Amino acid sequence: MAQTWEATVQHTKQQDTGAAEAGGGHGTDSGSCRPGRAKRKADGPGKYAFLPWLLMGLGAFSNVLQGKTAYPWLAGLGLLAFNSVYITVVWTSFNPRLRDSRRPLYALALLTAITFAIALGFGGDWFLFFPLLSLASGTVRALRGKKLAVWLISLSGAAGYLTGWHDDGPGAFGVGYGTFLSGMVTSTVLSLFDTIQELNTTRQELARSAVEKERLRFSRDLHDLLGHTLSVVVVKAEAVRRLAPRDLDAALAQAADIEAVGRQALTEIREAVTGYREGSLTTELDRARSVLEAAGIDPVVRQSGPPLPPQAGALLGWVVREGVTNTVRHSGATHCEISVHADEDRVRLTITDDGRGPGPSGAAAAPGRLGDGDGGDGTGGRPGPVGGTGLKGLAERLAAAGGTLRSGPDGRRGFRVTAELPVGTSDMADAGEVNG
Repeated sequence: MAQTWEATVQHTKQQDTGAAEAGGGHGTDSGSCRPGRAKRKADGPGKYAFLPWLLMGLGAFSNVLQGKTAYPWLAGLGLLAFNSVYITVVWTSFNPRLRDSRRPLYALALLTAITFAIALGFGGDWFLFFPLLSLASGTVRALRGKKLAVWLISLSGAAGYLTGWHDDGPGAFGVGYGTFLSGMVTSTVLSLFDTIQELNTTRQELARSAVEKERLRFSRDLHDLLGHTLSVVVVKAEAVRRLAPRDLDAALAQAADIEAVGRQALTEIREAVTGYREGSLTTELDRARSVLEAAGIDPVVRQSGPPLPPQAGALLGWVVREGVTNTVRHSGATHCEISVHADEDRVRLTITDDGRGPGPSGAAAAPGRLGDGDGGDGTGGRPGPVGGTGLKGLAERLAAAGGTLRSGPDGRRGFRVTAELPVGTSDMADAGEVNG
């Protein structure tokens, strides 16, 4: 996960550097001096890019000024109306609040009526407003796709036919072809830039998701590692204090264990930081037996069935670590039994002790909600089945791999934690992604 995030960031930086170098020839200067231009270039053409196309109406405007057009005042009003509604269509199509509404369609319908009116009324160069109408149609998002194709074919056919019907107009084929091409090219270019923006947004979301998953993985690993390690250190330190007055050799052995646990914790924390840590169920069972014995709890460990896949062993190793930590710190138990039974399809892990079980705070909680591995002060009853970052986090990991994690009272006295996990290939692949 960490490597994926780093690769994404590096790739993004390389793209930004390449764009800066292409923009100015001096990579650093161009990137620092022209950020606005680079952003506009990535966003595609804006609404102002469609204003210069209104110059196609200069021929009609010139005829109005020279008096070559009948009813010049009416022609001038028609020209003003076309330009105003054309700008309205383009502006509403690029407005984030209006472009997905029906307002651009209403404005386009009005522009269509004005175009047909001035073209049929005045003829000649006024037929060149059909390509402008098609250009404005290409900016309307509601017409994208098949509807735009049908509209442009109909519009270009009508423009070509009406132009040929007027002997004094420009070439019928040129007007019809230009009408179809202008709208289609406009829509294609804008759709392409919209797709690019969506891809950039998706890439940023994926990068943020990768960071969040990596932070969650690191926080869970750190909690599980430090909570268990500190509990072991406390238990063994208490053993040293009890043994020192009467058995110095045994006390020194426990002190050596504290040193070994500390060194192992440093190694595991480094592995957790780099993202390469993989647990081992066998190792965790051995550690659990040692910790329980040092705490004065009689351990019984049973394991049966075929060898487990590494991912399944890693997940169950976390459960053993968290469950034993809870037993040592909060239960006051004298006996703890850990049982692992695996078959071809599923594996079941059970941790049972004869301690006090859930405290009064958890008695009223809903069954199945899991306790926090580091809750409480270590002197009172174990926290009840409430939410936290210990067993609750493990339950989320097992659920992602298709497994379950349950905890609750074991009869009249004691506490039980049960984890079940499928050992299939696909499920373990999902578990590897969650833990990685």
